[in-house]
Amino acid sequence: MNVYVILEGVIAFFLIAGGIFAFIGSLGMAHLRDFYMRLHGPTKATTLGIGCILISSMLYFSTTQGEPIIQEMLITLFLFITAPVSAHLLAKTGLHLTLKHVPKTRGKPVELYREEVGEKPVPHPEQ
Repeated sequence: MNVYVILEGVIAFFLIAGGIFAFIGSLGMAHLRDFYMRLHGPTKATTLGIGCILISSMLYFSTTQGEPIIQEMLITLFLFITAPVSAHLLAKTGLHLTLKHVPKTRGKPVELYREEVGEKPVPHPEQ
């Protein structure tokens, strides 16, 4: 069996998996109920989908051109570093603004309880 046939199968697998993950992330963004649930769509599934598509593109162009493609590897690395950081900052902003959540969402943020009551203006760790 030719190496290129196996490589085409791997590239096709990553493309299909990336498309499925991107679709699931977009669907979650449209159908989930509150802000905190909607953070999961673009930060987890869509990031993984775009990462799979970039990896398949990197494999394809490195085999057709015969040299490794560094730009797509850097884009993938940048994507996987920035997506969790931006999701964390968005979640913290939602907590500070005390956005409403669906009652089915479980958990009370302990670090913001005193801010909600008005004892402290900004939550800081006790020193």
